[in-house]
Amino acid sequence: MIDKTKDKIKSLFLSGFNRNTNILSKYLFKELFYYFFVCFIFMFVIFFANQILLIGEELLSKRAPFLDVCLIMLYIVPALIAQSAPFATLVGFLMCLGRMASDNEILIFRASGFSFRNILKPVMLLGLIISIVSFFINDYLLPLSTIKYYQLFEKIARSTPTIVIEPNSVKRISGSTVVIGDVEENNVSDIIFFTNDGNSDQIIVAGNSVLQDAKKDGILLQLDMNDTTLTAISTQNRNSYDVIKSDRLILNIFDSVFNLSSGLNPREMTFLDLRKQLKEMRDDPTTDLFRINSWEMEYYKKFAIPFASLFFAFLAFSIAFLLGKHNGLTLGLLIGVILCVMYWAINISGQLLVVRVGVNAFWCIWGPDFLIGLVGLLLSLRLLRK
Repeated sequence: MIDKTKDKIKSLFLSGFNRNTNILSKYLFKELFYYFFVCFIFMFVIFFANQILLIGEELLSKRAPFLDVCLIMLYIVPALIAQSAPFATLVGFLMCLGRMASDNEILIFRASGFSFRNILKPVMLLGLIISIVSFFINDYLLPLSTIKYYQLFEKIARSTPTIVIEPNSVKRISGSTVVIGDVEENNVSDIIFFTNDGNSDQIIVAGNSVLQDAKKDGILLQLDMNDTTLTAISTQNRNSYDVIKSDRLILNIFDSVFNLSSGLNPREMTFLDLRKQLKEMRDDPTTDLFRINSWEMEYYKKFAIPFASLFFAFLAFSIAFLLGKHNGLTLGLLIGVILCVMYWAINISGQLLVVRVGVNAFWCIWGPDFLIGLVGLLLSLRLLRK
């Protein structure tokens, strides 16, 4: 009889503990999501405003159609979401857990029978959910929006040629250096081309020129140049040169020069399409290894950037309880921003090493995530034993 009573009391205690555990887990999950959402909106607005200043203002200042510019901004949204999610996870989780530690809410969790392992579960679960959603956006919506972006930008460039030809500027166009004078609507006052065809250095000087819409596919626009002079100097013998003068010269500028064509681009593919293309490239012995490495970089970015949220969630859990009992919210924000800047710098540096030096793409792209996971593991070993 006594044993039955003890078992009944024990079962009642455990059921009460389970109810408390579920309530506290839901509360922690809700708080984490709230802080993540606030930080995500803040960072998204910052990134979006930056794109408006960089792209939107430039297009509008050159009289691009307003509705087309709005669509361009819309097509940028998936990229901004994929970029904002990992950083919002780190900053939001650090602020949330830091505040809870400062307000002694973590102490209440611990007094209720919560171990740090129990606290880690909602943190990692939400981090995983954010990573999966971000991966879908990065793998499906981002390629789709990239294709639409290039198509619309080509349309804008055709209707507003001054977007491509900037006034009073020096540009590199497909291996040529172009010096551009004043541009008023479709009229260019002066223009100079410096180019090399392998056998000679060529200089094309033109007076007043007119930008015209192209009539054929693949050609972005035509430059109708008046009073042109072409000077070709032999690279073998500098004393040998030819001078050709013409009242009129038409120069075609291809859309491929500005990467506006819908050719093979890894950023316009899902990870399945990209993996298939990479297999074909590896099977082809004539494919440049440097190019394969660059494409592998885009493939690894499909996973490394979205799932950085999961690594950041683990790091936030590890750091938050080391901030102390005071100013956890403020310190979480400060440390989160610093770590985001460091991660961004390391990630960009890794991509540059792949593109310019040819360093192994896997370690350059996944390296920052693995570093975050290692630091988080070292910091959390003591906590997870409690």
